[in-house]
Amino acid sequence: MLALAATSHPDFDDTPLADENRNGSKDDDGGLWHSHWVVLVPDTTRPDGALKVRDIAPGEKPRLPKTWPGAPLYLDSPSYPTRLTGQTVRIEVPSTTMGFPDSFRFDGVTAALKVDADLHDPLLRVENVFDIASGELSLPGTFRR
Repeated sequence: MLALAATSHPDFDDTPLADENRNGSKDDDGGLWHSHWVVLVPDTTRPDGALKVRDIAPGEKPRLPKTWPGAPLYLDSPSYPTRLTGQTVRIEVPSTTMGFPDSFRFDGVTAALKVDADLHDPLLRVENVFDIASGELSLPGTFRR
């Protein structure tokens, strides 16, 4: 499952090509809201059907985008403009450059992601789901080019 995540984490910066706060340094922006594409898969270490961001196994050499932050995960840091206003997060995705199909369905989920100190235990998992826009992941949103 491909997911677009909006996140903020002041303890580290994982957008290697962007200087979001425009201070001349590209390694101090983790506390600002920013976006990531992540590939979610079942977390087999948990019996509850939880999801995690897919690990890149030692020795595996997948083709990764230039905005990959270097973590051993299927994660991209595209630096799309991300704004938080009240309870709304807006991420501007340039769909014409993404290689997406001409139409697709989507949903919105608010969740916590947990970063584990052990790189593969798993490194990044969906820890709590707080809200699902449709109520049941029925993918009511549609995009048509």
